[in-house]
Amino acid sequence: MALQVLVVDDSGVMRSMVTKAVKMCGLNIAEIHKAKNGIEALELMRREAIDLLLIDINMPLMNGEEVVTEMRKVVELADTAVVVISSEGSAARVHRLEVLDASFIKKPFNPSQLREILDSLIDDRDKVETVHDTADSSLSF
Repeated sequence: MALQVLVVDDSGVMRSMVTKAVKMCGLNIAEIHKAKNGIEALELMRREAIDLLLIDINMPLMNGEEVVTEMRKVVELADTAVVVISSEGSAARVHRLEVLDASFIKKPFNPSQLREILDSLIDDRDKVETVHDTADSSLSF
């Protein structure tokens, strides 16, 4: 099954970097959707069956933590795999995100960190055959 992925960040540059990192992880991806804030993300998630959400915390209109809190209340969205990628990593906030069943990566990150988390979240059937390690750990985003 090919995955529907949503990348949410208010920075266009960061959305592009996260998209590139996801593509390097060897997942079977149907489409990568993008949103620039939490409101856009929730609207898109209500229209599309998103399998994996990669989201920043600090964004205008609705932050990443608020998005995850809201989506966990909606039956159709509650089981979506979530990875928060943010430069803000206070222990209290990371704990609140973990309670919401979200994984966390602190910026800057490299694709191998993302791949490690995605490997734990995504079933083997959703991975494609790749060269042993396409996620180059020397790159940072």
